Amino acid sequence: MNISATPGADGGQQVLRRSKWRRTLLVGLVFVVACAAFFAGGFAFFANHVAKLATPAELRPADGIVVLTGGQSRIDAAIDLLKEGKGKRLLISGVNPVARIDDLRLATGGDRTLFNCCIDIDRVALNTIGNAEESAKWASANTFASIIVVTNNYHMPRSLLEMRRILPMADLQPYPVVNTPLRDGAWLAKPDALRVLFTEYAKYVASLARGLVAGQGNGAPYDVVRADLGK
Repeated sequence: MNISATPGADGGQQVLRRSKWRRTLLVGLVFVVACAAFFAGGFAFFANHVAKLATPAELRPADGIVVLTGGQSRIDAAIDLLKEGKGKRLLISGVNPVARIDDLRLATGGDRTLFNCCIDIDRVALNTIGNAEESAKWASANTFASIIVVTNNYHMPRSLLEMRRILPMADLQPYPVVNTPLRDGAWLAKPDALRVLFTEYAKYVASLARGLVAGQGNGAPYDVVRADLGK
């Protein structure tokens, strides 16, 4: 005896499940595309912002100067600012622990008197977060309320983000060092610049996300007076 199969409750449930799965897949795909578009748009905005950063023609004097290591031109620029009297002291943050002060002095062409009187060396910081933490300790120890921040243009947005979290009450003046001109979309034609910008943008987004998860936003519970000197 032949019995023809007819769709029953089970068949209807399968169709319903497939329909829900397709809708879920479509929503997920739209979400991924939207995130990718948002990320790409954010990168374009970030790259254009960095490309427009330039060494300021005029700079207000500050209590101190902080330079984040990562390029010789950064330190040279910071020492020049110190010589010009733009700050009372200079902190070179993130120096290799095995580097001697005399080697650093000779590499920068700085005179011994300047290094002995007005330049401090931080060998603890291993990354930008560490730079911000050690800068906060240094600012607190010297009761500095205004700081000139020296680093490369592509590194400046993330550096200021991390430092403002720990030093929300401090007056931070950016002093971007530009090694490669990137204006007018020049970064699009330079693979090395594009790679550096994209890597830095990814780190900047990660820093933003870390702050949101921690509930820090752009501020932190320490100011220049209450920074944790014992850390």
